[in-house]
Amino acid sequence: MTSIRIERIGDATLYLGDCREVLPELAVDHIISDPPYEAVMQKRWGVLSAQAPSSHVQHADLGFDAIDEIRDEVTAAIVKASGGWAILFCMAEGVRAWRDAIETAGARYKRAMVWVKPDAMPQFNGQGPSVGHEMMVAAWCGTGHSRWNGGGKPGTFIFTKNTVGAEHPTQKPLPLMLELVSLFSFPNDMVCDPFMGSGTTGAACAQMGRSFIGIEQNERWFDLACRRIAEAYKQPRLFSEPILKPIQERMEF
Repeated sequence: MTSIRIERIGDATLYLGDCREVLPELAVDHIISDPPYEAVMQKRWGVLSAQAPSSHVQHADLGFDAIDEIRDEVTAAIVKASGGWAILFCMAEGVRAWRDAIETAGARYKRAMVWVKPDAMPQFNGQGPSVGHEMMVAAWCGTGHSRWNGGGKPGTFIFTKNTVGAEHPTQKPLPLMLELVSLFSFPNDMVCDPFMGSGTTGAACAQMGRSFIGIEQNERWFDLACRRIAEAYKQPRLFSEPILKPIQERMEF
């Protein structure tokens, strides 16, 4: 493994390096991550804007490569490393490719979920609807029945982007990540984000009492993630106990 740096902050271990090198060395409880967009998305949308995306104008380069050429390799490493869930953000157009890669890697694709953005920007040319959502694919990489803390609730999440001042172009809102960490992991579990970006998943884990492993190959975002996760450990810790009864834990999701 040729990672440049390893930083340990609280219960978080952060790797500056390529997740394809780091993931094969890991065994974690769950993976929750926002991988790069597909090439077709990057060409169409670009950065989408610093504060609020428009689905019509390409504003700038996102600053990272598309997932297409490495998706199969990354998915195989994710499935091998995770003993439970793999929750991966994508655009609607990417769901099928992720499902195929997940099933090829031997995990159990469960379904697509949706993050609805009430504050999404309109498409200003008026020629059609803007993009007001992102998708997530949910896969079970463990053995036996899948289990989570959500009972029978739907996989629909409604959170504003609320990332004014965010430095990372695709930074996710902390409340959304707190919800996902709470639902798809249990206290003291280890959650990994192999595309850590600015560290929002790690900040959520710090507040929810989960151990965290983050991997990021861009040094600028890695340094930002270190700062944000360190700050999260200074905040009062939140705890979310499992709400499932024992029989529910054995039910299919």
